[in-house]
Amino acid sequence: MGWKDKIRTVFQGNRNEIELGCGHTIKSHGSSVARIHMHDWLILLLLVVIEVVLYIIGPFHRYVGKDMMTDLKYPMKDNTVPVWSVPLYAVVLPIIIFVFIYLRRRDVYDLHHSILGLLFAVLITAVITDAIKNGVGRPRPDFFWRCFPDGKDVYDQWGDVKCHGKESDIKEGHKSFPSGHTSWSFAGLGFLSLYLAGKIKAFDRRGHVAKLCIVLLPLLMASLVGVSRVDDYWHHWQDVFTGGMIGLFVATFCYLQFFPAPYHTEGWGPYAYFRAVEEVRSSRQHVHPTNGGLELERPEVQLNQQSGTTINPFEDVEYGRM
Repeated sequence: MGWKDKIRTVFQGNRNEIELGCGHTIKSHGSSVARIHMHDWLILLLLVVIEVVLYIIGPFHRYVGKDMMTDLKYPMKDNTVPVWSVPLYAVVLPIIIFVFIYLRRRDVYDLHHSILGLLFAVLITAVITDAIKNGVGRPRPDFFWRCFPDGKDVYDQWGDVKCHGKESDIKEGHKSFPSGHTSWSFAGLGFLSLYLAGKIKAFDRRGHVAKLCIVLLPLLMASLVGVSRVDDYWHHWQDVFTGGMIGLFVATFCYLQFFPAPYHTEGWGPYAYFRAVEEVRSSRQHVHPTNGGLELERPEVQLNQQSGTTINPFEDVEYGRM
């Protein structure tokens, strides 16, 4: 098999993998699939509302004494990875890949469930992360300059800080733990990594280690985002580590709700796809009365005399020829 054929197999699949793909497109089954998961989409909207509320409300202002400022006097820097870019690479980029694979495979189950799983992974991670941020209220490494932009520190009678900086800077200064950039990155790119691992059969036990480069690339991107948060003095290393674990755990949990594990023999498709295959196969079976009772009629397997290969009527439906 040439390189072009191998690449085509990765994105189009072989005959055994695309049994129903051509017959289940957005046009033919998109509305019914979305209707079945209507409650899931409503929950997504609820998660968006919760995330907005968590972002608006202020975090807990933890006691910060003068002797604690030693580790909180790092300079204020701009974000190497801007906040607006996080949804682009953690959500939009994976969706573009999902759509591209759909255009090749024509499987609406794969498209719908991958997008739904990704959005759940990102939003659940966002809610968990911001809820912990607000509850913990850990100061960022650059908290001193957020609190005292003129460098003149002031404390109350109990030794707690009396900040006179910008209110928005002070609010953000109490949101160090865990890292939102990192958790979002590992949620979106971690989900993408699992998705690609299943599609290219990275764990098919054939020793194609090069496939791991594709699988690990999204995780490397997420890791570099986490490193940038420490380099920019927006987070302590514990914040980044915890954020990464939260995002990766939630991404794995959400992925396994819709897809088999990537190392599974059927890890290249969603559970719904295989259920649809079984339903089509069952619908092709009929029961007819006979002299002795009931006979289950199964599709006949014919032999092609010229090629010597078997022809199963299931294949017309499963390969999208009917």
